[in-house]
Formats: sequence, structure tokens, C-alpha cells
Amino acid sequence: MTKSSKRSAKDIPPAPEPLAPLVDAHTHLDACGAETAADVHAILDRANAVGVEKVVTIADDLASAQWVTRAADFDDRVYAAVALHPTLANALDDAARAELERLAEHPRVVAVGETGMDMYWPGRLEGCATPTEQREGFAWHIDLAKRTGKPLMIHNREADAEVLDVLRAEGAPDTVIFHCFSSGPEMARTCIEAGWILSLSGTVSFRNARDLHDAARLIPPGQLLVETDAPFLTPHPYRGAPNEPYCLPYTVRALADLLDRPAAEVAAETAALATRVYRLDESCRS
Repeated sequence: MTKSSKRSAKDIPPAPEPLAPLVDAHTHLDACGAETAADVHAILDRANAVGVEKVVTIADDLASAQWVTRAADFDDRVYAAVALHPTLANALDDAARAELERLAEHPRVVAVGETGMDMYWPGRLEGCATPTEQREGFAWHIDLAKRTGKPLMIHNREADAEVLDVLRAEGAPDTVIFHCFSSGPEMARTCIEAGWILSLSGTVSFRNARDLHDAARLIPPGQLLVETDAPFLTPHPYRGAPNEPYCLPYTVRALADLLDRPAAEVAAETAALATRVYRLDESCRS
């Protein structure tokens, strides 16, 4: 994952009509171009202006894990999650484990993630962790989530069977969140029956995502989160443009239309669940 470049106003989606309250359950502020506290404040100010009150910014690699933890101290509206992305599981040496363990204890680090399995990139991406390395890294992160008592945030790309196999072998933590859930109804039913939480991104607004639409209709309110995964997966009609937390209302309104429910209800329910599972009210500045 590389940081996106600074972009001009003509390249970004316009601000949506406000919809509150919202919590962006998974974003990447560093990949959105944030480096300093001022950058983080500016992104959160844009988000707050349209009703996105809090965000959880996610690490991909070790440097990102260190940065997101600092970013959570930059701004009271920001929380963090730390892990090595599954494609980088081959970098999980003893030093990386020790550092992630240290960072995971920070009071504003509210989840272990994103970790999991990715069967798309091996063989396509030079240096990508092998499936065996990913499995070992995923198992270690599962154990870290258990030891810290924090939610496990899963990245699953074309790896339904592999993810489920590791979770069953290792035993799932108390709280499991599938970020950017993109599987079909069968996987959704499995996750729902297990009591796991499914977080939907801008992909749910894509018109050709029929299996995901069918899956989304199955998710009960108490197991549904919303996210941007910014700067990626910008919702329709701005697909392909840079994403940012302020774009979350576009996704929530598209999801509400799909579910035939008021957008304000979906916003309030997902914000309440995010606050509960991430314990946002309990996380204080260190």
C-alpha cells in the first residue's frame, strides 16, 4: 500500500449532504496523504462537517502502525488499529512482533488489524507473503487480539475458506470484524451465525456487486458497520476518485436504499455499534 499523492480539488468528490452520527470503522489516514497533526485535523474537520464524528485509522506495515498510533494522539476524533497486512506477513519477525505488542497496548489503539488472508496477490505482487506465511501471521495476530482483549480486524480477499480455516484452528477472539466485507450470501451467513461483525465499504454502492448486495441484506443491525477504506473504494458515483472519510455518507445512503431503510437509522445504528465494539467512549488520551 502506498501513500496517495496530494491532489487538487477538481480530483475529489464533492462533500455529500450531512448525515449524522457516523463512525468510519476503517480508513487509512496516512494513505490519504496525512503526515502531520495539522493534516489529520483537516481531514477530520472535513469529515465532521458532513456528520462523520470519529474514525479508526488502520496500519498496513510497521511504519504505518507507529504512525497511526501517533495520529490517534494528534486528534481526539481519531483511533487506531495496528497489524501487518497479510501480504506483508513475511516481515513479521521478532522485532516486528515486539513492536506491535507494544503499540497494541496503547489506550487509543482499539483493534488488531488489518490481518487475515489474501489469495489475490501471491504470484502477482513481488515479495508478497506466501499463503503459508500469511497463515502463520494471521494466527499470531489472532493470539495478539486475544491477549490484549481488542477486536480482530480481518482482511479477506478471495480467501473465504482460508480465513475460516485459520479462525477455526486457532479459535476466534471475542470480537471479530470483517473489514470491507465483499463475499456473497453464503459467507455472510457463516459470519452472522458465528456472531462476527461485517463492515461494508463503498463497494456496496457498486451496481455490479450483486452477490454483495444479497449478502448485505442478510446482515442484522447489531452486526453491521460502515467504512470508507479511504483512499480506496470510493463509492458510486465517484468510483475511481480518491476517497476520504467525508465520503462515508454516500456509502451509507446507498446501503440504506439497498436495505429500504432510512439512512439516519443506518447511520445511528452503525455508529452505536462502532462505539461499543471499539470501546471508543472508554479510550482516553494517554
